[in-house]
Amino acid sequence: MPEVTTPYPAGAPCWVDLTAQDQQAALDFYRDLFGWQGAPGPAEFGGYAVCELHGRPVAGIGPAAAPEGVPEPPTVWTTYLATGDAVATQERIIAAGGEPFAPATDVGDLGRMLVATDPQGAVFGVWQRGEFTGAGVVNEPGALTWTELHTSDVDGAAAFYGDVFGIEFSPMEGSDSYWEVRVGGLTVGGVTRLADDPPGTPAHWLTYFAVDDVDSTVDALVRRAGTVLVPPFDMSAGRMTVVADPQGAPFAMIRPAGS
Repeated sequence: MPEVTTPYPAGAPCWVDLTAQDQQAALDFYRDLFGWQGAPGPAEFGGYAVCELHGRPVAGIGPAAAPEGVPEPPTVWTTYLATGDAVATQERIIAAGGEPFAPATDVGDLGRMLVATDPQGAVFGVWQRGEFTGAGVVNEPGALTWTELHTSDVDGAAAFYGDVFGIEFSPMEGSDSYWEVRVGGLTVGGVTRLADDPPGTPAHWLTYFAVDDVDSTVDALVRRAGTVLVPPFDMSAGRMTVVADPQGAPFAMIRPAGS
């Protein structure tokens, strides 16, 4: 099992979570689809649920909550990038043209977080570890295996994430439309042009979960009222699909090549 036993380097995706209009329905859906175990957490943390796979934290699911009179936020998956200092990262985000909309705040002794948008409008989170490091298992069926930025301005995004996190965008060998996200020489994610998405799609980070069998998992998702956005297809990295859960949160599923 690919358990994570060392801290994530600054700039690396370290956690993903979902804001759901119906938290319990989301917990039930992902339990049935991926085998996650999770329940609403303490009220002091807004009922946030840390889901586990084989006893290790794999993703979070929280209830949507907005002040009275304010529309509920959309149901989406958020990618969190690791940092050693959330407050300093927040200052760099502002200086580089991003906008924090959930400022740096302590989450008990677990760590410190913030949520922001980059200059192109893509939402991302920042996590400074305390007692909680982030995903404890990755790159196995049911776990996070890849995160991908869809942006309208690759050069602008490269400058922003480089200034804030020291991230580098490196052209993928053999492609003129895909870039690797690299941290300290390691590839930790990807970047693609937003122009390749359906018209009207906003800039975003897309979460990929690994599965044993893409087609059978898609069938299971559809039986549970999920939606197929991009039917399964083969590519160099493996067989993948893009789907949405019953509440509309998009995500990708992939069986990596060679697995």
